[in-house]
Amino acid sequence: MLRSSFPWRPWFLPGLLLGVLAGVLVSVGLQRAISPVAPGPAEERPVATRGPLDEEERATIALFRTASASVAFITTLAQRIDFWTRNVFEVPQGTGSGFVWDEDGHVVTNFHVVQAADSARVTLGETTYDATVVGEAPDHDLAVLQVRAPREKLVPLRIGTSKDVQVGQKVYAIGNPFGLDHTLTTGIVSALGRTITSVTNRPIDGAIQTDAAINPGNSGGPLLDSAGRLIGVNTAIYSPSGASAGIGFAVPVDRVNRIVPQLIAYGRVRRPVLGVGIHDRLSALVTRRLGVEGVLIREVFDGSGAAAAGLRGTRLDREGTIDPGDIIQEIDGKKVRTEDELIGRLGSYKPEETVTLTILREGRTVKVPVKLQAAE
Repeated sequence: MLRSSFPWRPWFLPGLLLGVLAGVLVSVGLQRAISPVAPGPAEERPVATRGPLDEEERATIALFRTASASVAFITTLAQRIDFWTRNVFEVPQGTGSGFVWDEDGHVVTNFHVVQAADSARVTLGETTYDATVVGEAPDHDLAVLQVRAPREKLVPLRIGTSKDVQVGQKVYAIGNPFGLDHTLTTGIVSALGRTITSVTNRPIDGAIQTDAAINPGNSGGPLLDSAGRLIGVNTAIYSPSGASAGIGFAVPVDRVNRIVPQLIAYGRVRRPVLGVGIHDRLSALVTRRLGVEGVLIREVFDGSGAAAAGLRGTRLDREGTIDPGDIIQEIDGKKVRTEDELIGRLGSYKPEETVTLTILREGRTVKVPVKLQAAE
């Protein structure tokens, strides 16, 4: 016969009954605590009234509604060959932005948006069109596409000027960052006269710096002033992460307005030249020895604007000693120190225009006007 090791006491039963009763009470309390409350009548919160939008908000909304009709979403495509069937097919390569230039269907964008693409498509509103590249200017990071679209779909963007843009004025960027079409960002002009580098490693002078958010996909889109006029083409960002860090750059519209008509007419830029030959290593050697800055003219080409202006090239005397020619130090008051910088400065002009060179000749500073010519 088994016996419990727990000693039986007369007082145990009342304690046990009290414990059971307490457990029941706690259980009932918990059930009541977690039981759902019967739903009562539910109503929407009343909407707080507000006054009219302020003047600045209304102006921004109107600007976006007007300008967005001119902004294009660009998709570039690359051709691939199926390994097994040998069939050719297209795959998306990248995206970018652009804007309508004229009613003939020309669309302006960045060169790097269409670089190495086999074809491109342009979306205006809800419709996508096949596009052809009619001109490229890699040194300026600009390109022109053309689409066959109905005239009512082609709303040319209003053109402004960049010569009177001021630091602190408001700017607006419209583009397709990360493929999100027709995105508006706002900011101010942070700085002027910046130099950025094109995909060909040539300098692009006079770039506009802005803190309006510019992200991948914004490239080629317009930078607008508060009047809704184009003042630049969004081209590059400075960002360690690859996303907007509040430092974006735009090619100034005055340069765009010179280059785009040439791309439409000739398919390329008729590059303005002085008509001189430069040798960077010789130039660096001579200027370093003389303790001056500038670009040494190695030779002057016959029949050029430089020859007509009387510029002098470098010569060797009978003993083989270098007789330095003119050293170009400024173009219209802007410093020049290397051949790339010289070409970059000239990129702000077009053939047949006249520039004033500040040159160093035999220890004297001389100003010489030179008429530019088109490169052959």
